[in-house]
This record gives sequence, structure tokens and C-alpha cells, in this order.
Amino acid sequence: MSGSFIIEEELKKLPGQPGVYIMHGAGDEIIYVGKAVSLKNRVRQYFQSSRNKSPKIVKMVSQIERFEYIVTDSELEALVLESNLIKEHRPKYNTMLKDDKTYPYIKVTLGEPFPRILVARGMKKDSSKYYGPYPTSGAVRDTIDLLVRMYHLRTCRRNLPDKRSGMRPCLNYHIGQCDAPCVGNISEEDYRANVMRAVRFLDGDTKEEIAELTEKMQKASQEMKFEEAAGYRDLIESIRIIGERQKITSNDGDDRDIIAVAVDTAKEDNASMNRTEAVAQVFFVRDGKLIGREHFFLTAEDTEEPAMILRSFISQYYAGTPFIPKELMIEREIPDRELLEEWLSESRGKKVRILVPRRGTKEKLVEMAAENAANTLKRDRERMVREEMRTSGAVREIRDLLGIVSANRMEAYDISNISGFESVGSMIVYDKGKPKKTDYRKFKIRTVEGPNDYASMEEILTRRFTRAKEGSAGFTVLPDLVLMDGGKGQVHIAEQVLRDMELDIPVAGMVKDDFHRTRGIWFHDEELPIDTSSEGFKLITRIQDEAHRFAIEYHRLLRSKGQVRSLLDDIEGIGETRRKALLRSFGSLEAIRDAGIEELSQAPSMNRKAAETVWAYFHKENEGGSEPS
Repeated sequence: MSGSFIIEEELKKLPGQPGVYIMHGAGDEIIYVGKAVSLKNRVRQYFQSSRNKSPKIVKMVSQIERFEYIVTDSELEALVLESNLIKEHRPKYNTMLKDDKTYPYIKVTLGEPFPRILVARGMKKDSSKYYGPYPTSGAVRDTIDLLVRMYHLRTCRRNLPDKRSGMRPCLNYHIGQCDAPCVGNISEEDYRANVMRAVRFLDGDTKEEIAELTEKMQKASQEMKFEEAAGYRDLIESIRIIGERQKITSNDGDDRDIIAVAVDTAKEDNASMNRTEAVAQVFFVRDGKLIGREHFFLTAEDTEEPAMILRSFISQYYAGTPFIPKELMIEREIPDRELLEEWLSESRGKKVRILVPRRGTKEKLVEMAAENAANTLKRDRERMVREEMRTSGAVREIRDLLGIVSANRMEAYDISNISGFESVGSMIVYDKGKPKKTDYRKFKIRTVEGPNDYASMEEILTRRFTRAKEGSAGFTVLPDLVLMDGGKGQVHIAEQVLRDMELDIPVAGMVKDDFHRTRGIWFHDEELPIDTSSEGFKLITRIQDEAHRFAIEYHRLLRSKGQVRSLLDDIEGIGETRRKALLRSFGSLEAIRDAGIEELSQAPSMNRKAAETVWAYFHKENEGGSEPS
């Protein structure tokens, strides 16, 4: 399990409320999404004894590194949110739900002269009005049947008005459930008035209808008409199911973000003043569906009001996000709301509104975001503080150690080759202490032959910053700090390249000890003392390891069979037969390089002389050392 997320401790913090739980794997990918009436009871079941669990569940649990959850007001909301998240993220263990099952909607065809109320399996951007989705088709059909009986709405597929002569009304007219607009028994205006009464019913104005049905149910019961009374009872229950306001999906198909902030004040150790810690929770609604959420950790002065914290979050978050929706829904009024709207509209290129919902579905959505923000703050406060110190806190330590203005964006470089074969370079990027893999870049060395790391580094740095000056996509953002995998020599190479480019960017070297482990930082021609237990040192170590990993990964990618064979072809006396025998016997170039003469000579078609030739080729840089035995 992840060191910063202790499963056993997090299980104790689960609420007993309904919601959706999200399981993450080792790479932080979503591997399972589920819903629960009680998050506490359901999630705990996964980590109890494996008895009676299917092999699939046992395997899934073994891969869980952390989990998160979203609290909802009802199981119905959890059901629909689960569906949205599964469709968005396609978790590999949600096999039972990968059939793209759709939940039923109620559709009112307002674009027709004589509208109908139908069951629909999805929403479309048309002139109709949609309600739902709902968990069962039965409740939807019962409600439609009720509305048809109450308001005499048609269910046929006739294209009205129909001018054909001889048309006759259907059975529904004869049993008193339709006013037969098909034969002109009701005007378009009167019929539409009945439709709008049904729409108000679906909008939640059901008190009068429930009261009327309740009265009829009681009367039928008193008259010993129990079957009729049971029918009214079932209709009332259907109305209540439909009336449970569905907040997870809206029928407007719009994109919006729902934002709420939870604030907590904690006393710092050995400090004379308080700090304010907060969590901003953002729900992402795309095309009318809630598809995910994210929370962000914030710190502020202890006197700062929640409205100011919310305002600051909006201005900072949307300055860096690539997508701005048409609407932000927030929990409270904020300063400069109109100014922020103007700024967001300009950034988006279209009108953006910031709303503070006061009633209805939108208010419930904001309340749900606020509740989840509070839960996140309560549950994850210590973990988020540790994460902040591990990332932003570590960046501040590095910045202060070097005495530079900023170290938010750090670029690290490394070279990888084997005996000069296919030298490659890597550029990795850490933004505010976290890897930004979309900005990673690979370089295949073009102008340098043989294992010359200094010349190779000079080439890739020159190419990288030349592209920046040319405005090439993916290279225009400059780093606050350049980190080299090495000490004095590598740092001087980078400094010279930057001087030639007339760029003023500080350069530091990540120095390793004799065991190839990170030892310290080389800066301004001296190795700076650094606490090896500090978060700053740990971040430098992670960056150096990541740069090395990325370079090695690219090098392996380039070493296809054809490329490896061409290298072996350079060895005198090693033809196609021996080359194939070596590859079959050892499997890789590294294994051939690391093998001794005796091992090489035992491969098919090889003899001692050929083995000595191969060994000498891979160890020619050690000439003058020990002779082959």
C-alpha cells in the first residue's frame, strides 16, 4: 500500500452515508467504481476475509493502492453517478457494467403540436424536455401511465394534426384516457394546457396529486376495495420515486463546474499564530453529466474569509486549466464576481457565468460539493499536509537552499547509452514538486559518436533551448531551474549553452556517491550541504531517478532486434549465425555485455576465440586493465 495512504486508517474514517467509492491502482489509475447505501459498510467488506469472495474481487483488492469516495443524498444519486464515472473512466474491474447500460428518462415531446410523454433511453439536444435518469423502468412507466390517465395525453405515434379523412380514435379514447386530438375532439391550446400540467407534475409540484390519490386510496380501503386501494398506493410510491430530485444529471447538456470550499483552522506546532487550511472541491459536469471531481489543498492567512479563499482559488485555478466551462456554480457570493466573469469569458472566448444557486437542483449540487469538501478536509487533512510538504514544501526548500527566486518548474536532463550505441537524452519536468509527464521530451543524439556524455548533453540542451527561442510547440515554457545528472562538468556544459543562448536560468547538478545514489546539489561551483532527511533532498532524489528512468526507457525502446544485431555485426568474426545464437542464449545486449568469456564461449556456434573477441569489444574502454582469462 502507498506510504501516504494507509488503508486501515482510512477505513475508520468512512461515513455511513450513501455514495460512490473509487478504487485506484499502483499507477493511480481508476480500477473500480462502485456505489453503496453505506460507504462505511460496503468499502470495509473488500478488505475483510477473502472467504466467499470471487477470484476477480480478490485480485482487484490486491491491486488497490488507495480509494476515494463521493457522498450523495441517496442511493439513486449514487447509482447514476456510478454509471457516469464508469462510462467516463472505463475501470478494468467494472466488467459487469461495461455494456453501456442506459437508464430510462421521461421525455416530453414539446416540439410537437400535440406532445406525448414517452420512455427514452438517453437524452438528445432537441426541443423535448427530459426528466431523469431513473433507476427502474417500472417506476417511469407507472408515472407515464398515471399522467396519461390524469391529463388524457396521447401515446400513439400518429403525426398530428393528420388531415386524412376517415380517421377513427383508438381504444384509449373509448376507455376515457385520451381526448382524441387525432379527430379534432380537443384544440391544440387546450391539449397543450394539459401537457403543461403534466410538466409541472414532473417538475416536482405533486402535492395536490398525491393528496388526491391518498384520499382515493383511503376511500377505496374503507369501501373494502383493497385491490383498487393497492393500485393507488403503488402510484403514490411511483410518484415519490420520480419526485426524488435527481441532482447527478441535468437535461440541458451544458458544461459547468460546481465549486465549494471547506475551511479549517489549526494551531501550528511551536507557532504563535494560526494558519487557515482549506479544501476546494470541484465537480465536473460535462454534457449535463457529473463525470468526476477533484479537490485542491489551499493555505491562507488565519483572518481570510471563506469568500476570499474561494475567489482566490477561482482566479488561480482557471488561470492554468485548459478548459473553462460556460458556468461556474459556487456556494456563496465572492468579491469581484463580475470582474472574474469578464476575465473567464475573455479566456474562454464565450460568455461565462458565475452563479450562486439559491434553490432547486443547482443548490443541491452545490451543497453536495460543500459536503464532500468538508469530508475531504476532515479525512485527508494530515495526508494533504504531508503531500503539500512533499511537493510545494520541498520546492520551497530547494529554492531557499539555492537562493533563487523560484523553482516551481524544474527541468532535469540525463544521457543514456551502452558502449556509445544509440545515445539518447531525456528531459523531464517537475511542476510544483510533481512530475508533469506531458512536458517530458526525448532526444536521439545525432551529432556525437561514441560514449561522450558531455558532448551529448551539449547537443540536447542546444536543441531544447533553440526550439524555445523559435517558438516550437512544447518547448516555449522555460524552466525556473535546470538540473543536471552530474556535478561540475555537466553543470558547466549547461551554463555555457544558456550563456550562448543569452538565457538567465540557474543550473544545479545532482551529485551521486560511489554507490550511484543521490548525495547532494552542486551549485555555483560548490557542493551545498543539504539535510538528507529533508523533503527537498528527497525531491531531488526522485527527480534524478525519474530522469534516469526516462532515459533508460527510451534507450530500450530504440534497441530493437535490428538495431542490436547491427551492433553485433560490428564485431569481427561474429556473423549472422553467432549473432542469432548469442541473442537466443542471452536474450539482450546487456546480458551479452555482462557475460564472462566462459559463458560466451558456451553459447551455440561460439568458441573461446570468438568469445574473447565479443568480450573485448564491450570492454574496450577498459583497455590497460585486466586481461581476459
